[in-house]
Amino acid sequence: MPARRPPRTAPSKPLHGRVAVVAGATRGAGRGIARALAEAGALVYCTGRSVAGRPSAYGRPETVDETADLINAAGGTAVAVRVDHASEAEIQALFQRIDREHGRIDVVADSVAGEDPLMRQWGNFWKTDFRHAEAILRQGLVSHMLTAKCAAPFMIARRRGLIVEVTENDVLAAGGNPMSQMVKAGLKLLALNMAGELRPHGVAAVSITPGFLRSEAMLERFGVTERTWREAGRKDVNFLQSESPWFVGRAVAALAADPDVGRRNGGSFSSGELAREYGFTDVDGSRPDCWRYMVEVQDPGLPADPTGYR
Repeated sequence: MPARRPPRTAPSKPLHGRVAVVAGATRGAGRGIARALAEAGALVYCTGRSVAGRPSAYGRPETVDETADLINAAGGTAVAVRVDHASEAEIQALFQRIDREHGRIDVVADSVAGEDPLMRQWGNFWKTDFRHAEAILRQGLVSHMLTAKCAAPFMIARRRGLIVEVTENDVLAAGGNPMSQMVKAGLKLLALNMAGELRPHGVAAVSITPGFLRSEAMLERFGVTERTWREAGRKDVNFLQSESPWFVGRAVAALAADPDVGRRNGGSFSSGELAREYGFTDVDGSRPDCWRYMVEVQDPGLPADPTGYR
């Protein structure tokens, strides 16, 4: 009887040689995605408006330089580039530079405006303050359209690539005021519509959502750190279902490393769902699934916002 072959194991750096762009890599999910893609071996361009000496318009201290420094210090390879993703000229210049330097763009993950303070407003739609509606839609939705528009031709030329839109929850509905609802739902529809056009060219587009994300702002809100985050469970038991930004990052890395990612083209996925399918864990070895928890345990019949952030 022939000897049984040992099971195949995934390479430790499945994205070695790949080039990724993470738009909105400054903080939160974007930073986690950049770090996870680098962990998997990709060269990562970290882009956004917040750079050293030019702080965030949100009043936050994080920068894309800091994200790249964290990646490089951990042994990965990252380049920080200031890009306003609401400017088509700046986006085009970015992709032209990457194409000149590397001749390929394999992954574009877009997390721009994920925590834009303008989208924090909650309440009935008939009480909504629309003074910043155009700015919200431009920064939160049009910027994603522009980035995908500029990235697609480079991927189509090589007949391979993955575009990932980072959104909120993996159903059609979205929480918040009408503008944030339009942004979050629009990103899912953007991925769905792009998928049909990109499929004949060997390129895939998906949307993805983290669960209860322990972003820098959320940790501050609860008065904890990534090391002590479980203490916040005493204030809000739902926080025990939260995930680090690295978790959704590993979800994106798993998609990028999947040779059959085209079967997911146009889909909307959560980090918890993909963790079950691909077998990855959060940095602490856990496998949280906030959205399943909400539906099965907390309040069946929603979706809603579990964070209270907005």
